[in-house]
Amino acid sequence: METELNIQYLSQEDMLRAGCFDMERAMAVVEDVMLAYANGRVLYPDKTVQIFDEAVQSRINILPATLLDKGVCGAKWISVFPENPHRFGTQNQSAVVLLSSLETGYPIALIEAMLCSAVRTAAVSAVGAKYLARPDSAEIGFIGAGEMAKMHLAGLKTALPGLRVCRVSSRTEAREQEFIRELSPLFPDMEFIPCGGDYEKAATGADVIVTAISGQAPVLHGAWCKPGAFYSHVGGWEDDDETVFKADKIVCDNWHHLRSRGSPTLTRLYQAGKLRDSDIHGDLPDIVAGRIPGREKPEEFIYFNAVGLSYVDVALGWDFYQRAKHLARTLPLQEKGIFDHALTPGDKPGAFRLSDT
Repeated sequence: METELNIQYLSQEDMLRAGCFDMERAMAVVEDVMLAYANGRVLYPDKTVQIFDEAVQSRINILPATLLDKGVCGAKWISVFPENPHRFGTQNQSAVVLLSSLETGYPIALIEAMLCSAVRTAAVSAVGAKYLARPDSAEIGFIGAGEMAKMHLAGLKTALPGLRVCRVSSRTEAREQEFIRELSPLFPDMEFIPCGGDYEKAATGADVIVTAISGQAPVLHGAWCKPGAFYSHVGGWEDDDETVFKADKIVCDNWHHLRSRGSPTLTRLYQAGKLRDSDIHGDLPDIVAGRIPGREKPEEFIYFNAVGLSYVDVALGWDFYQRAKHLARTLPLQEKGIFDHALTPGDKPGAFRLSDT
């Protein structure tokens, strides 16, 4: 049987040229797929994690998901190597998304996924803010000034257009200045305030607090979080126990998956027996679906922790592919079946190769 198989390939630049960095649309995709998940139209198996260095959490994750209504199955393959910037002067993550047809099972597209992953993380926080932050939020404080913090400002400013003041703190003044230099032209209606590495200054009084770091120790203290604030916990162990216990509501993207993870503050408290399932208000998809309430009172301090949902990555990857496939390159996988080729014996028993004739 002769079967020609090809796959479409998109680079990060292809998708940027096609306008895939679009937070308003990304938020719509996130809400749509969360509704599909809440209605049982998404297959979402556990991810596979391979950790190569427990101390710094160097790892490669494989995250599958299937969108039944879209007819597509996908998986994100993402590496997280926190020491890369220090050892090699390179970024600490890389990722691809593979998309396959549910009709034939054949692969459709392979796309660079750091853009997808970064947009997804920020868009989920933005959807969280839409339902959980005060709509009159005016000040945002960042602990961390890297790419994820930058992406979060793009998402949260989309969800909360009234944000007018951005305080940013980082381990180095140079990173704070880079954050301001790159983002202030994109948000000319905002005042940017560098905090000189003072995390307390960034968080105290902020309506929205974001911790976007790669550390493995608390940098946010509950005493700094004011009533009515919305806290988006992005990475691992970023806040102290008081931050959790101070919260009027704790919301996750998926508590079932989060509680088995080793790093986040919520997981540590749960595994230590200090946090119960009943202490979790609920998951964001159920809030989006209207099954449980989001913010109910202006003075509520709401803690939001997103572990990262592969079905959202796949949904965004599929959307990015639809928007940018006119720029895709076709890569051949096979021209026909193995024994449909003209094969010739190789140089040892059981070895064969494509004939030159």
